[in-house]
Amino acid sequence: MLRFSLSELLQLLKNFCFSFSGKMLEKILILLCLTSAAAGQLCKPDASDGYKVRLSIKTALGDQAYLWDEKEMFLFRSTMAYAMRGQLNQQFDVSNIIVCEETARVSFWFVVTSPLNTSNLVDKKSVEEAVRKHRNRINSAFLLTDETLEFEGIPRTLEAPFTPDTPPWLIVFGVVMGAVVAGIIVFIGFSVVQKKRKKNKKTPEDEDSEEEESRGKTMENGAANEGVYNMSFTDEERFTRI
Repeated sequence: MLRFSLSELLQLLKNFCFSFSGKMLEKILILLCLTSAAAGQLCKPDASDGYKVRLSIKTALGDQAYLWDEKEMFLFRSTMAYAMRGQLNQQFDVSNIIVCEETARVSFWFVVTSPLNTSNLVDKKSVEEAVRKHRNRINSAFLLTDETLEFEGIPRTLEAPFTPDTPPWLIVFGVVMGAVVAGIIVFIGFSVVQKKRKKNKKTPEDEDSEEEESRGKTMENGAANEGVYNMSFTDEERFTRI
């Protein structure tokens, strides 16, 4: 019967662990290499389902521009994973956003792999819809706008049309009514001024004619009064009975 001391058993266990961990580490390294190679094949310039991104951080922020580094790239990938989750309702992760061809002037290409099968790419249309739907969240994450964070091939989002508090038809109606009222006031004022001017410009002949007309009316009124029979001063007996 084989007998091992405690030190020998510990040595055997240690050797086994080293051997097992070495094999596992080798497999992990191989898997990472294969994954990197597959990712390199999936993400490349002018990929059918890829997009190129340009960021103009200095133009947008001036002296307050931040440095683009791996942390900012991680934020971009996280933001895109969030947008894809909201669009397709699947569990996208940072690892599903593959980036390649990154340049110092902050431009790069990216593709999105399916969380169900990382060897398959999400179609370009779904990525575009996700970007357009969550464009404000993506821009705000980097303090940029559609002009300074550009997705080549994806049109810029249109601003919402301005809706005034007062309906346009009511504004037009108010302007028309104001013009009508102003016209009426001007017309009345003009008529009053014209009458005053005519009154102030009367000639002596016009005044004489007005005096003659007034005298004629007075004489007519006097003649009419003389023709009235006053019954209180009659001498007839039938009107003076006691």
